[in-house]
Amino acid sequence: MTIVAPHITKQPTPPAPVQRTKRGRKLRDNLTGHAFLIGAVACFALFMWFPMIRGIVMSFQRTRRGETTWVGWDNYTRIIADPSFWIAWKNTFVFTLLALVLGYLLPFFVAILLNEFRHFKGYLRVLVYLPVMLPPASALFLFKYYAYDPSEAGLFNAILAFFHLPTSEWMQSPSMTIPAMVIASTWMNMGGAVLIYLASLQNIPGELYEAAELDGAGIARRVWNVTIPQTRLILALLAMLQIVATMQLFIEPLILANGAGTQDSATSVAYLIYQHGFFQNDLNGAAALGVIMLLVLGAFSAVYVRLTTKQD
Repeated sequence: MTIVAPHITKQPTPPAPVQRTKRGRKLRDNLTGHAFLIGAVACFALFMWFPMIRGIVMSFQRTRRGETTWVGWDNYTRIIADPSFWIAWKNTFVFTLLALVLGYLLPFFVAILLNEFRHFKGYLRVLVYLPVMLPPASALFLFKYYAYDPSEAGLFNAILAFFHLPTSEWMQSPSMTIPAMVIASTWMNMGGAVLIYLASLQNIPGELYEAAELDGAGIARRVWNVTIPQTRLILALLAMLQIVATMQLFIEPLILANGAGTQDSATSVAYLIYQHGFFQNDLNGAAALGVIMLLVLGAFSAVYVRLTTKQD
């Protein structure tokens, strides 16, 4: 007699709740995002915010023979009473204004010129951007010993002599020190601004230029009525970045003028901070001067943000 086992049907496993799976995935995504955010905040706090707060605290202190005492505003009054303080600010403002005339406007017009070329665009962009890839110290030493040689063997003096123009002592002349630094700084840094302007120019609709040409507008009117309004935001942003960068003038006077230059003609605020901190061993005075520069740049940035917000 054969006994047949009863057939047992296997119950299907119920699927996992879809809602729980979505919640778990969302939780993992949030944890991953917060982990990256915490890492970025920690890096900013350690390498930027902490030194800034530490510098502000040091500006109200005085350290002598390992002992630190609170002196209030003494460091600020001592720094402001120093004649070099006002000379440094004057040189820094003059450099910034000249850099706005040359280092800010020249890249814009170079970008407009390159945008009009139909051939060799890639080669010309590399040629313009090439100085940016050089180390700043190498580029400045090239200017110092090759271009700004006070004899007629220097590049610029050789050009002036060729056209029978009076030569210059360049970095040895107090009146030519800041213009010479502006020329070197513009040559080193204009490549990045040119590429940014080129990217902005290529986003302008061609129909606007065609309509301007049909109205009989020349090159100058097309630039004024089409190019500048369409690139207004980029122009404003780079103007702010240009001012903030040039106000922190340091490496140009350090290399080209050996620091202060002839009759303090190259002393900048950033170099004065370096001089107080490393030559005079006055870290508290250097911190006070750094806080003053922070307040000046912060006030300028606040005014810029306020004005651009109203315009937008």
